Amino acid sequence: MANRRQHERTSLPLEVRLESLSGRYVARLSDVSPGGCFVETLAQVSVGERIRFEIKLPTGRWLPLCGEVVYFQATLGFGVRFTDLTELDHQMLAILIEYGRES
Repeated sequence: MANRRQHERTSLPLEVRLESLSGRYVARLSDVSPGGCFVETLAQVSVGERIRFEIKLPTGRWLPLCGEVVYFQATLGFGVRFTDLTELDHQMLAILIEYGRES
């Protein structure tokens, strides 16, 4: 499978709360980029599904985001492409990614 990512991902294990069509879950962020992230979870999602989720920042605050599932692998998790990002969301993600690179 060809790598279709537009951005380099930064490894950053953080807690995630997500809401999908199948329910609400607590999961773990594996990596993040300006365009998306990978969420480690047993939650069942479908490619193309739009989800709402929050990433727990190192400060303890939560960053609410929306995205579309672009890849799913049962028992491992899914890749999501961020959608509807505000300018503040872009800025917060940039800060989070820089934090991950420096850690």
